[in-house]
Amino acid sequence: MALKRLFAGTASRFLPRTDVVNHAGGVAYAYGPEAKLAQLAATGSLSDGFYSGAEAQLDDVLAAAADVSPEFVAKAAVYARKSGAMKDMPALLTAYLTTADPDLAPCVFGRVIDNGRMLRTFVQIMRSGQVGRRSLGSRPKRLVREWLEAASIQRLMAAATGNDPSLADIVRMVHPGPASAERRAFYGWLIGKPYDFAALPAEIAAFEAWKRDTSLPLPPVPFEWLTAHSLSAEQWGELAGRMGWQALRMNLNTIARSGAFLVPGVSGTVARRLGDAEALSRARVMPYQLMVAMGQVGDGVPLDVQAALEKALESSLAKVPVLSGNVVVCPDVSGSMSSPVTGYRKGASSKVRCIDVAALVAAALLRGNRQARVLPFEFNVVSLKLDPKARVAVNAAKLAGVCGGGTNVSAPLALLNRERAKVDTVVIVSDNESWVDPSRNGATATMDEWNRLKARNPGAKLICIDIAPYGTTQATSRADILNVGGFTDAVFDAMARFASGQTRDWVEIVNETEV
Repeated sequence: MALKRLFAGTASRFLPRTDVVNHAGGVAYAYGPEAKLAQLAATGSLSDGFYSGAEAQLDDVLAAAADVSPEFVAKAAVYARKSGAMKDMPALLTAYLTTADPDLAPCVFGRVIDNGRMLRTFVQIMRSGQVGRRSLGSRPKRLVREWLEAASIQRLMAAATGNDPSLADIVRMVHPGPASAERRAFYGWLIGKPYDFAALPAEIAAFEAWKRDTSLPLPPVPFEWLTAHSLSAEQWGELAGRMGWQALRMNLNTIARSGAFLVPGVSGTVARRLGDAEALSRARVMPYQLMVAMGQVGDGVPLDVQAALEKALESSLAKVPVLSGNVVVCPDVSGSMSSPVTGYRKGASSKVRCIDVAALVAAALLRGNRQARVLPFEFNVVSLKLDPKARVAVNAAKLAGVCGGGTNVSAPLALLNRERAKVDTVVIVSDNESWVDPSRNGATATMDEWNRLKARNPGAKLICIDIAPYGTTQATSRADILNVGGFTDAVFDAMARFASGQTRDWVEIVNETEV
């Protein structure tokens, strides 16, 4: 019998040929210009990844932006910020537009630069020279000045936390015009110039008084200003009731070490705040943030607070689609998935790994469809039994506990073909850096196996969730294949729309974004 791969059937010969080698050395398909920019915008954090450095990622996104229209750059920036809750990439694309299309930039700036951290990031990028200039320039300077002049004192105080550049640096750069004596005094206080103490905002005046006598009531200023000083357990308990939701989630162990949970009423207040549905929505909380928070809480955090985190996790999964029919979810558990999902940053790497995100997506989809099969893979499919009735965090932890080996994206599809399984939807969650499986007939093994599966299941759809900004895929997009990048609620929405036939393409979803 002749070797099958040399004498493939007609269907296999018409599969698209690979056109790029990925970072792991395997053959792959390059995303089209618009899809590549959308994927980078939704997953990139300008940090070192498992396979490539931050510099390469920056070069990739600027090259991708140059290959598409400024209008699509604008839509990608707004989509990444508003739907994907990304930070660095939307700011970079906004800065890019100040030179690529100065008339379009103000519209995007107003949608993307929505808080002080984003403002500082935008200014930092503009001054770096990476988008073609080392100064703000007249129009960007006007945009920053208008942001400052329109911001409330409370918003400016929130923006005054952080450096490189600090808000004081930015004020010195753009010279905003103070519209009132209060605003003039605030700017003077901020940048260390003479000011009228009597005209200071009441919050700043109270802070200055508190610094002189910390027995006074805590002033209503950003909690970071206060935690730079020694605080009592009671004062920490008060802060726990007023800091932002995300800050509360991130400081639970610190609050516990301060002894605040021993103060009557504090644990109940914190538990209620963590479980508040409206606060969850405002904070744009991502399920993986809650899963990791649950895994990091120490013994000093009370059980009712831990229970509130779990309740919040379940609530945050409300947007996960319930995919009908025979659903197979395939999380990549190979070695590269152990890298931080937002990349490596010295002293600031996220504890959330790519494997954690893949595991959570799989566990969440299993919650919606308890008949779904979960096929973790690395070199081969990993045998692992999950309880569909178990808590999402429990199943996610089981999956995340399996991490190692090479990447073989075609492995779960090959298994389904050997079983001649009936399939309606396959969801693969991976960094797409497959290299174990060889190419076949000029196509990836993933495309070849999917083609075989489609021959038996003509209506089947493949959804590939790409959670790393490497710019290649193992299954090229077409009517039955969706490549979508990211790890936020926006991805769940894209999955639901594709599975229900509302859209055929992720680029189409980004193009619907209003600027």
